[in-house]
Amino acid sequence: MLTPNMNYAALKDSYLFYNISKKISAYSKMYSFKHIYKLGIGDVSLPLCSAVISALHSAVDDMAKKETFQGYVDEKGELFLREAIAKHYKKRDVMLESDEIFISSGASDELGDILDLFDKSSTALVIEPAYPAYVDANIIEGRDIIHYYASEKDMFAPYPDKSLKADIIYICSPNNPTGAVFTREKLKAWVDYANNNDSVILFDAAYEAFIEDGDIPHSIFEIEGAKACAIEICSLSKTAGFTGTRLGYTVIPKELKRNGMSLNAMWVRNRTTKTNGVSYIIQKGAAAVFTDEGQRQIMENIQVYKNNARVLTDALDKIGIWYSGGKNAPYIWMKCPDNMSSWEFFDYLLDSIQVVGTPGVGFGENGDGYFRFTTFGDPEETKIAAEKLMQLLGERK
Repeated sequence: MLTPNMNYAALKDSYLFYNISKKISAYSKMYSFKHIYKLGIGDVSLPLCSAVISALHSAVDDMAKKETFQGYVDEKGELFLREAIAKHYKKRDVMLESDEIFISSGASDELGDILDLFDKSSTALVIEPAYPAYVDANIIEGRDIIHYYASEKDMFAPYPDKSLKADIIYICSPNNPTGAVFTREKLKAWVDYANNNDSVILFDAAYEAFIEDGDIPHSIFEIEGAKACAIEICSLSKTAGFTGTRLGYTVIPKELKRNGMSLNAMWVRNRTTKTNGVSYIIQKGAAAVFTDEGQRQIMENIQVYKNNARVLTDALDKIGIWYSGGKNAPYIWMKCPDNMSSWEFFDYLLDSIQVVGTPGVGFGENGDGYFRFTTFGDPEETKIAAEKLMQLLGERK
């Protein structure tokens, strides 16, 4: 008899977004005349920039002509895109070879697939609150997990606890859901920890384009020693609006070795075994992101989301609500007033002012009592929602 992977039975049912959708649906049926302001969804609202659209159209045309038709692509990613990404890193004095970069269908896919590199006996440390897939992907593999709780004391970006021993370490900076960023000092502490313990850091840099403080690293490879202990996973989803187009990239330095094995070479073998690569058309669109014009255009879109963040954080500042994020990240992580639980606050906002966010408890049990807003919505709706928040929560002061 076939035995399925019984680790799936250990997964908690993903009630978070199902419950949010269910509550919104029920409210809308009862109060169909009321507009709901959605600040919870993590999807972008602006279309792809014109430089990307032009490149996509050109690539489609390539497929219509024999002399430019493209069949199977390089499983690691087309050289033109990997070279463009390497040049992008060079602007921050991070020197990468093109064959240290791997093109993927997105950070979410890669964060799960990359675990193929590690034995199931290894231990994973997840700094929580966290993107739920970090935990779930390791549960599916039957791996032991250390739930490392961040807090207000460390602005949700803690230093390592040297008494803990972990093989795989998840760091997301800027962070989803807390919007926290890791300083150079903190990242250096984690790099030193990893090198001292032969650990590997999985650095999720999906939101690096939102960093505006010059002293905050965009890449972990800006930190000395990181190439010997880190893998960086990036995405164009929020950077360039590729949530529906799907493209990301992963950096595995050749210096990264464990037990005499090169993780870069292992990943080459993995990709050539398990994938046929990412669509040529999508890769051509992605390459346009890294042109001067592409960078200018995507930063215009990002500025819209940053303005949304300022509108929301200005509102929270005026009413004296504690929060992290917003400045260097597209997420705002606020403390629920009057010791409300995350779900109590969700219901309170929906019933009172029709504003929807995401309950913090959905990102780990230490997220209860906090609430996440995203800044990817329509600017006018965000402005109205911020005004409603000020009026409602200001009255409680």
